[in-house]
Amino acid sequence: MTLNTAPLTPRIGSELKIAKADLLSGNHAHAIRDLLVERGAVVIRGLHLDDEELRTAARTLGDLRVGTAKRGADGKVLKEGDEGVLKVSLDPKVNPDYARFLFGNLLWHMDGTYEAVPPFATLFTPHHLSMQGGDTMFASTYAAYEDLPAEEQAFLDTLRVVHTMQAALFPAKRDCTPEEFAIWSSYPQRSHPLVWQHKSGRKSLVLSTSAAYVEGMHPAESHDLLQRLMLHTVQDKYTYRHKWQEGDLAIWDNTGVMHRAMPFEEGSKREFHRCTLNGEEPITAPARELAESA
Repeated sequence: MTLNTAPLTPRIGSELKIAKADLLSGNHAHAIRDLLVERGAVVIRGLHLDDEELRTAARTLGDLRVGTAKRGADGKVLKEGDEGVLKVSLDPKVNPDYARFLFGNLLWHMDGTYEAVPPFATLFTPHHLSMQGGDTMFASTYAAYEDLPAEEQAFLDTLRVVHTMQAALFPAKRDCTPEEFAIWSSYPQRSHPLVWQHKSGRKSLVLSTSAAYVEGMHPAESHDLLQRLMLHTVQDKYTYRHKWQEGDLAIWDNTGVMHRAMPFEEGSKREFHRCTLNGEEPITAPARELAESA
């Protein structure tokens, strides 16, 4: 069976029309995964999944992350949940820890830059929408890389970038306290190739607000390069802005897409439920001989 899909923009995002029972059956999982890697983000309208159905859908697509420890901006441990679902809410009665680090999600990022093997994908569905704002934006780091000149691709293929929590959170919270900054500084750093050579054969830029500096490059040149690549990647032609409706399900390929939440009203009861799929491959640099031959 061929999937019933329509592109949301020319370079990123597809709407998938599929009945809930067909999604949950897993019969189309391989085709959906292929679509996800090809288009970066997939949206299905009108599903209205409960938590059990969200878990079921996730498990058809990959290895569901369960009980994985994370830390918020205040250093407290957060969890995806022993049941595999994280409630993304600013309501302290729902998730007091999440409310403390949401500000970092308002900037462009990919998840798992502090891990050797970042998560493969995320499934996201609303349970309560904000009155204003609260859209989610996606940017294809696949397409952004593919459109660069061959000479620049060859140069970027050779670089590595250090990712830190300070770099990720300070731009979103300039008024942080010395104590908060000290907590961010205690997080482990991680060095990744700037370009990810995927097993699928595609390449993508490994970009995020967590990208602190390019190894071995003058700080000013490093800053300018990372800023230029970020501005290049978030051009309109590489992005899709999703305006949420009740019942939506959005799935994105975290390995080739950045995302961000758009601002919403203060005191919002906005609540989303999320499942994360464990990573399936480490960030691997393109073979040096291929870069040099290019």
